[in-house]
Parts: sequence; C-alpha cells; structure tokens
Amino acid sequence: MIERAWEKQIEPLTVRISTAVRITGLSRSRIYELIQSGDLETVKVGRATLIQYRSLKGLTQIERQ
Repeated sequence: MIERAWEKQIEPLTVRISTAVRITGLSRSRIYELIQSGDLETVKVGRATLIQYRSLKGLTQIERQ
C-alpha cells in the first residue's frame, strides 16, 4: 500500500485502551483511573471503550508543563 504524505499527518479521533497504554507508557490500571476521574474522555462503541485522542494528547501536554 502506498502511503501519501497527508495520511501521515492525520491524527486518529479515538484510540483503544491498549493503544493508549502503548503510546503513553502508563499502565492499564492508571488509564482506567484517569477515565474514572474524568481526566480522559471516552466513548463507547458497542463493547469497545475508545479514548478521545485529543483528551489523551491534552493529558500528556499538561504533564509536561
């Protein structure tokens, strides 16, 4: 498959919890704690819990400051 330059720049709208764990380095239980506290916004699609990518990105930007 050929990847176009603009496709590399598109950010996902949501990510699965397993992906959030991988890209943040946080534990799965910490991700669930952040969801419970409201620090991460989620959406349910069927049985899947998806984390809003902008919420996840905002969390990591706050922790850097």
